[in-house]
Amino acid sequence: MPRTALRVRRWAAIAVLGGLLAGCGTGEADPAGPAAAPGSGAGARTSTDVRPIEAATRITDAEGVTVSLPKPPERIVCLVALCDDMLVELGMTPTATNSRVLAHPKFLGEEKAAGIPVVPGGFLSPEVEAVLAHRPDLVIGLEDTHGKLAPALKGATTFWPVQPGSWQDSVGYLRNLAALTGRTEQGERAERGFRTRLARAERSASDRTALIVYGSDENFGVATSETDVAAGLFPKISHYPWKSRGVEGGYSLEEILARDVDVLFVETLSFGAPDGRLSDKLAQNPLWSRIPAVKNGKVIEVDSEVWAKGRGTRSLGVVLDEATAALR
Repeated sequence: MPRTALRVRRWAAIAVLGGLLAGCGTGEADPAGPAAAPGSGAGARTSTDVRPIEAATRITDAEGVTVSLPKPPERIVCLVALCDDMLVELGMTPTATNSRVLAHPKFLGEEKAAGIPVVPGGFLSPEVEAVLAHRPDLVIGLEDTHGKLAPALKGATTFWPVQPGSWQDSVGYLRNLAALTGRTEQGERAERGFRTRLARAERSASDRTALIVYGSDENFGVATSETDVAAGLFPKISHYPWKSRGVEGGYSLEEILARDVDVLFVETLSFGAPDGRLSDKLAQNPLWSRIPAVKNGKVIEVDSEVWAKGRGTRSLGVVLDEATAALR
C-alpha cells in the first residue's frame, strides 16, 4: 500500500484503496483513577478531574511546538477537522475550513455550516493564497500533511501544526487553544464533559467484541487502538483485540470471522461523490454473512467525518454515545 495513502487515512481518514492502516499513536495513559474492570484492557480508569486552564499568549504543546500570539486569535482557519472540533467546543467557528464535520447535527448543522467558507484545494493541498485571503490570526493544520505550508505562511500569519495520536493528545490541544483564545471556562467545561462521558462508558463497559473497519470498496482496513484516535477508546468500553501490524500488515475477512465480532462499525470513505456503502460492498463476499455481527444485524454504518476525521472531544463524545448504545 502506498505510504501516501497510509498517511491520508491515518490523519485525514480519506479513502484508502488496497490495504490497511499503519503508524503509531502518541497518547499516554490517564494518570488518575482506580484500576479498570478485569479484562477490559483499558488500563487506569479515566479521571474526571480537570485542572484549571489559564489564559496565555504563548503555549507549548505536548509535541514541543510553541505558539506565540500578540493577542487572542479571532480569525482561525482550519485545515484539519480537529481544529473545527475544538473551536465549536469553545463556542467559536472557523473563519474558513476544509472539513465537512461542521455539518453534523452535533456541531453546527448543515445550514450553519454552509455559511463557513471552504478553503479550495482539499485536505491534501489547500491553496495558500486562499488561506491568506481570509487574513487569519492563526492557521491550524496537520503536521504530517500541512507542515510543508509553513514557509509560505511565515510572516503573514501563525501556523500551528498538530498531530493527535490519542484522546489525551486531543484534550491537550483543546486546553492549549482555550488558553490562547482566553476561553478557559469553555475549555474546562468541554474537557470535563468528555472525561465524564468516557468514565461513564468505562463503568458500563461491554464484554462484546467490537471492530471498526474503513474503506471505499472491498479493500478495507481495520482501525487499531494504537493508530486511530477513535479506536483508542474501544479497549476501555469493549473487547477490542485488533493490533497494528505495521505498514505491510492487515486483517482478512477470514481472521475477522474467527474473532466472533459481535458489533461492527463501518466507516465508508470516498474521494468525491458517495459511491455506495462499504458494508454493501463487503456483503458481496460470502464470508461476510457468517460474521456474528452481520448475522445479528449489528453492523452500524457511522459518519466518517466524525469517527475518522474529527478526533476532538466533541467528535469522540459522539463516538462514545453511538458505540455504547450499539454495544449494549
